Amino acid sequence: MEILGMGFVAFFMLLGSFLGRLLGQFIGTGGDVGGVGLAMLFMVLTVNYLENRGFNFKTRTENGIRFLSALYIPIIVAMAARLNVVGAIRGGTVAILAGGVTTIGAMFLVPLLSKLNK
Repeated sequence: MEILGMGFVAFFMLLGSFLGRLLGQFIGTGGDVGGVGLAMLFMVLTVNYLENRGFNFKTRTENGIRFLSALYIPIIVAMAARLNVVGAIRGGTVAILAGGVTTIGAMFLVPLLSKLNK
């Protein structure tokens, strides 16, 4: 079932978030340091380990994992954008212009890339 795949990803997200916050406290930032990256790393390593051991996921479970894996990059971009707004405003016009052009360009490329994927 897709829900099993999504639950699989959710488990690793909770684990990654916990370890990211723990790492953040350890180095003194007080925030989540790499929690989403750790979650994806754990998920990839676990799936590869299970597949090498002969465990085959059902197609619907794989679909749930792929669905949330496809959301990984937009989540990272959104998290980075939230963190860099203050720095961009302090950086001046060039930083704001570069961020705005990149964001708008990416928004226009999404439909194009989805058509190419079909």
